[in-house]
Amino acid sequence: MNVLINDNPKTLPDGATLADAIALIEAKPPFAAAVNRQFVPRSNHASHVLHSDDCIEVIRPVTGG
Repeated sequence: MNVLINDNPKTLPDGATLADAIALIEAKPPFAAAVNRQFVPRSNHASHVLHSDDCIEVIRPVTGG
């Protein structure tokens, strides 16, 4: 299936989870993840099944002021 991860097109197998997508881009903690603009708690990453054309955002916190 085709998805967007941080606005970059990626291909994942059917039945892939958010955890699979995060592993694909080798994201290093800390980060937050959202699917179709809905935050997904870290405890749900492995159980959140993705669908074709989902938009995934993996964002890192920014410090400063």
